[in-house]
Amino acid sequence: MNKRTYGNLSFISTKTGWEITNIEPHVAIRLKQLFPRIPKAQTNKFQFPNDPITAADLDWFTTRYPLSMTKPDKRKLKKGSRSFEKNQAEMESILLPDYVPPKQAGLREGQVIRHYQAQAVEIIRRRKGLLLGDEGGLGKTFVSAYLMCSEPLSLPAAVVCDSHMQMQWKDKLESFTTLRVVIIKTTRPHDLPDADVYIFRVSQLAGWADIFATGFFNSVTFDEPQSLRTGTGTAKGTAAKVLSDNTTYHLGLTATPIYNYGDEMFNIMNYIDDSILGNWTDFTREWCTMTGNGKYRISNPKALGTYLREQFAMLRRLKSDVDLQLPTVSRIIEHVDYDSKTVKSMDELAKVLAIRATTGAPLERGRAARELDIMVRHSTGVSKARTVANFVKILIEAGEPVILAGWHRDVYDIWRKEFEKNNPAWYTGSESPTKKEQEKMRFINGETDLIIISLRSGAGLDGLQHRCSSIIFGELDWSPAVHQQLIWRIDREGQTQPVSAFFLVTDEGSDPPMMEVNGIKASEATQIVDPHLGVQIVNTNQSNLKKLALRYLSNKNDNTKVKKVA
Repeated sequence: MNKRTYGNLSFISTKTGWEITNIEPHVAIRLKQLFPRIPKAQTNKFQFPNDPITAADLDWFTTRYPLSMTKPDKRKLKKGSRSFEKNQAEMESILLPDYVPPKQAGLREGQVIRHYQAQAVEIIRRRKGLLLGDEGGLGKTFVSAYLMCSEPLSLPAAVVCDSHMQMQWKDKLESFTTLRVVIIKTTRPHDLPDADVYIFRVSQLAGWADIFATGFFNSVTFDEPQSLRTGTGTAKGTAAKVLSDNTTYHLGLTATPIYNYGDEMFNIMNYIDDSILGNWTDFTREWCTMTGNGKYRISNPKALGTYLREQFAMLRRLKSDVDLQLPTVSRIIEHVDYDSKTVKSMDELAKVLAIRATTGAPLERGRAARELDIMVRHSTGVSKARTVANFVKILIEAGEPVILAGWHRDVYDIWRKEFEKNNPAWYTGSESPTKKEQEKMRFINGETDLIIISLRSGAGLDGLQHRCSSIIFGELDWSPAVHQQLIWRIDREGQTQPVSAFFLVTDEGSDPPMMEVNGIKASEATQIVDPHLGVQIVNTNQSNLKKLALRYLSNKNDNTKVKKVA
């Protein structure tokens, strides 16, 4: 007796993949439910990529709804499904506690790779692409270093990092391995000196795109790849994709891949493994919903997080997972007074901009909202700058070394005067990479008890944990990942004291809506990066800047009074 079939399944070609045709209507509905990448309006013909996971899913689907296949196609489907299952079993075995990694090689005498770091190296050896999202302070840099020195096929290697991280990368690679390391200093391509590793700044990538296209490099490590979160829409993003497309191994190192909302994960993974999430249309159809402001949000962040982990495209371990126990971080929100004159000086113009941001034509609304954001954030920072300085002085006078984070130059100018006697170290956007390194060492060596750092200059910075356990946020960022990155500068291995993070905020200006939006962003990002933590998402249909405008208008209409500096 012939077994009933519900349609046909055929292997078309390596490039095209699999195709289902003549499927019965009710089965087509079920197929679209199980494979969200399929457009809901598509009928009759359905195509699927040629990869092991798809073969496994199709093989599973045919157990419930048998499809007519030729014998060669059936063998190919089974082979692909078995390949997926075998690969999954091998990957899972690597992450078991009793896994024994290969003998260590290429390290300097006295250096060792930790078990959990060696596990990550074995994952990328097999997958070729991995987003390593280990919690800050677990030594992600050493994973990249060990891949380079233990896998000859990964050389020559390129490292892409922020400008202030080039020297730190070179120092760590040379102290940990026997690799020959060169820092690239120009945006113009030139004959490369003989070396194993070449360290590029993100800002240099566009000029080197033609060299990347030659296939000179065999591996690339993107340090803090969230700097490429806007994707190939920028020159640096396009060049980074050329580098990724022409290398074999792709490693991303970041505990905070998402700085704003979850759809940034598509651009990040596009550099690591561009097959894992499909194209942009596939990704938005399968994982996203459109919000009221025309932005994409991840419809099920936890599902995306568990999917990336199941495919071993992303690997993340917490300090507790690797038995690295550090003192708990205390996050303390302090409401501080501010200068009413500074706030009132921009009241009228800010109110006009807020009205335009909520009622004007589309282009006018966007421009007004951005201007309002710049104005109110600047005013907020300046209005509380002296109060923040007084708070910091109390800690310094008590013998506590402090990291102070800010953003605006006018705020820095106030702090420069307030802390003139303290001779603080500066790590902002004004110093060269060499000067930043000198200032960092001044603080670490105890020449000053205060280092003032830009909110977005701290990603990857190491060494501060040996001197300091207190960080103060004198200004806020729209992204919670920025705050977390700075906290991890001292909440990492080598820290022996409980870490305190103080957020000094006002009841007026930009601080209240920024704190609210930070909670929303953190919720979505946490569910993707740590899908098992059970954080509930907070829904919103308004953009960050619209929130600021609406709150500003609401406060002014209610004749809210500002507090005066004591």
